[in-house]
Amino acid sequence: METTRHFVATVYVVHDGATVLHEHDKLAMWLPPGGHIDRDEVPHRAALREVREELGLDVRLVAPTDDVESPTVTSIPQPQHFLLEDINVCDGAVGHQHVDFVFYGEAPHRRIDPADGEAPADAWEWFTPADLAAETDRFEPDVVEIGRQAVEAVEATA
Repeated sequence: METTRHFVATVYVVHDGATVLHEHDKLAMWLPPGGHIDRDEVPHRAALREVREELGLDVRLVAPTDDVESPTVTSIPQPQHFLLEDINVCDGAVGHQHVDFVFYGEAPHRRIDPADGEAPADAWEWFTPADLAAETDRFEPDVVEIGRQAVEAVEATA
């Protein structure tokens, strides 16, 4: 059976030593902002759009860009991680997978103002790396580790 894969972009948004997460309704897990990449988007633009929709924030991506350019090639910001995520697992069968382009982003402040139809502002919480590590029963191990790495990376660029 063929596995369907969707391309998604995620951003671990960081401000003042913490990253912001919410409990995803459908997946019942704590996650950063993110979502599906539209057909006309490149990953970093989708990442920025998702953060703007879900948090109402314009972030600065902490993402390296190669200097490879030509008349037919343009370098784009690179995600910090590429993840393959199993979605809708039932009786050991994977419903579909997400190919996730994971970015880190620096927020100018912590005021959350989501677009209509998004999770409300009070559904989001800011967590330091110590908070994440202290609540391992609440968060998936990858969220704890990537959240920690995102905070370190953003602080290193400040």
